[in-house]
Amino acid sequence: MSLMPPETALAAPVPHAAPAVRSSFAIDVPPGVLARARMGEHAAFEQIYRWFERPVYTLALRLCGQPDAAADVLQDTMLKVFGSMHSFRGGCPFWGWLRQVAVNEALMRLRKRRKLDDELPIGEQEFEDLAPAPASAADAAALSRALLTLPTSTRTVLWLYHAEGYTHEEIAGLMQRTPSFSKSQLARGGRRLRTLLETPQEVPRG
Repeated sequence: MSLMPPETALAAPVPHAAPAVRSSFAIDVPPGVLARARMGEHAAFEQIYRWFERPVYTLALRLCGQPDAAADVLQDTMLKVFGSMHSFRGGCPFWGWLRQVAVNEALMRLRKRRKLDDELPIGEQEFEDLAPAPASAADAAALSRALLTLPTSTRTVLWLYHAEGYTHEEIAGLMQRTPSFSKSQLARGGRRLRTLLETPQEVPRG
């Protein structure tokens, strides 16, 4: 199953041939804006903030599960990025660097809250989830509600893998786990999400 940002419907995957995920962070920042930001120009900082406010907040909300925590991650991420602009030398896209800061800030907050599960994968076997996605596309509200019912670590793996395009090895490094842990959480979370999204909602009688 391919999990995309909340405003995007779920799409059925093509096993072993899925297209590369384009992160919502993939915004090209003009070199001139970056140069002015490095020089401390407030208007350049404000422009960068407007471009990345929504992607950072959305990612933080999906990982942390709480609006207040997401707002804090957004603020901490932008403060850290703006305070470190002089150190960005363009070895990778600016959006990729900013996204990494946002992920690190969100995971650090989760670790402080001690809400990352201690659930371990069953052995070191490989997990692969190739079951079909829901027959009908889930709307954003239903998807958001379903995600919030998942354990924190499961939701984190699902979002990083499907929405942000991280590999299992990269997720394992970020969460200080193993690739097998990431694969197991992806499989379990995918099955659970499909069940939640395919369960008919009762229509109130009035």
